[in-house]
Amino acid sequence: MYTHNFRMLALLVTGWANPALAADFSDPTWPCIQRKVETLSMGLMWPAALPETTPDADKAAIHELAATLALRRVDLDAARAASQGFASDHGHDMDLMGAVFAQTFNALAQRRTRIIKGIGEVAQSQERLSQRIETARAEMNSIMASDTPDYDRVDALEEQVDWDSRIFNDRQKTITYLCETPTLLEKRLYALSQILQEAARPDGG
Repeated sequence: MYTHNFRMLALLVTGWANPALAADFSDPTWPCIQRKVETLSMGLMWPAALPETTPDADKAAIHELAATLALRRVDLDAARAASQGFASDHGHDMDLMGAVFAQTFNALAQRRTRIIKGIGEVAQSQERLSQRIETARAEMNSIMASDTPDYDRVDALEEQVDWDSRIFNDRQKTITYLCETPTLLEKRLYALSQILQEAARPDGG
């Protein structure tokens, strides 16, 4: 059991530390398969110049729609219906739809930035934990190679590594989920941009 456990842990730690598993070679600490893109460009998602100011009379309605669109639980069909209703009430004004997109973009981009920062923090914790596991493995190997192994110490180290590896695996599941989130938010922003542009046209298409 001892040998099998540590063969598995060796693969686990080696896989974590291998930068070839990361898509972004400019940051070898990035743990995700998805490429690390820290910031998004609003101008690449919206085809027209965004208004510098928003009419006071429309601020509340714009904020309400943007807040709705920024909610991930609001699916795209519901987002389309809300956008078309807003556009109908406000004369299909492209500037107003642009203002809605700008607020939606800012909300989701800030959320995305926080998630990327969180991924980095979890990755650093994983790296420290993998080093702790490796150190324990090295000590266990050294003890077992001696003429008079301290089996009590080996048992304590094995218990520590089992616990650490359980934490490591749980965090890996969290990282896998978190790694998908920035890309999902980016895709949502592109989709919302298209929905708002469609709604800005009087024919709705």
